[in-house]
Amino acid sequence: MKEYKIAVVGAMGAVGSEMLKTLAQRHFPASEVKALDIAANAGKKVPFGDGELTVRETKIEEFRGVNAALFAVGDAISKELAPQVAATGCVVIDNSAAWRMDPNVPLVVPECNPEDLRWHKGIIANPNCSTIIAMVPLKPLHDYAGLKRITAATYQAVSGAGILGLSELSNQTRDVLDGKPAQPKVFQHQIAFNLIPHIDYFEDNGYTHEEMKMFREGRKILGLPNLMVNCTCVRVPVFRSHSEAITIETERELTPEKARELLANAPGVKLFDDPSKNEYPMPVDTSNGDLVWVGRIRKDISAPNSLTFWCAGDQIRKGAALNAVQIAETMAKMDIL
Repeated sequence: MKEYKIAVVGAMGAVGSEMLKTLAQRHFPASEVKALDIAANAGKKVPFGDGELTVRETKIEEFRGVNAALFAVGDAISKELAPQVAATGCVVIDNSAAWRMDPNVPLVVPECNPEDLRWHKGIIANPNCSTIIAMVPLKPLHDYAGLKRITAATYQAVSGAGILGLSELSNQTRDVLDGKPAQPKVFQHQIAFNLIPHIDYFEDNGYTHEEMKMFREGRKILGLPNLMVNCTCVRVPVFRSHSEAITIETERELTPEKARELLANAPGVKLFDDPSKNEYPMPVDTSNGDLVWVGRIRKDISAPNSLTFWCAGDQIRKGAALNAVQIAETMAKMDIL
């Protein structure tokens, strides 16, 4: 079996450490894995499989001879560093928003549009976490019935804001239960025992940037430039795993029974849909898992050719780290890595 040299950039962060964990768990065929981070973290140890890796400073010479670099860094760093790394011949699989809407950069969910990987020019973009979780179940439904419109509401865990988001929910929960005032630092308002309908900044049209990511990215991934998308994104006091309520309008009739059949056989999906037994997806069940769970499938009684469902998935795994690793795996299978 062919083996590859892999680098993870931002290896000390929540997504970077999950990338390392995922590479090891899935036994990615790597002859070498490098853990790269800022200079201040060089020399520290990070877990990898049954052992550890020593973190190295992110320098351009570290990428020479490396087949793929999984980036878990911010937009500004990626915008500057990714082209330099790609120039060494190393393929960049980037988790930031920096390259997602660049027309020269594929935006890929392997279960949805793997063939787009063939036209990459050195950089491949990982979609936004909530977009990925929606696209996995939407693709088989689109292939059968043709999507016209998507209306979605997302319920996004605090880990979407990284380690600091997790800490803020933990600290605020303790404070509120102890009768102390919550101190918002990461989020705009108290997140403990609260919901915040505000993720990222507000654009001029009144939608947040997070909401417009679903609009723009969904169109690109599915190859549907005229797809209509309406989304509301809400931060919820859940540690891990995003949930989404999605209603679709299709070109052709799609019954709940047919949707269940399609989703039961779809890659990356777990059908969990028996309300009579209180069986439906929940964050507590999907956390630390690789699949997008789908349930509460029912006819939209307000419009023809419309269907509603509920889904949940771990946004650090499938919504970030796993999707990036799957891109590398898919490229290896296609012999283009």
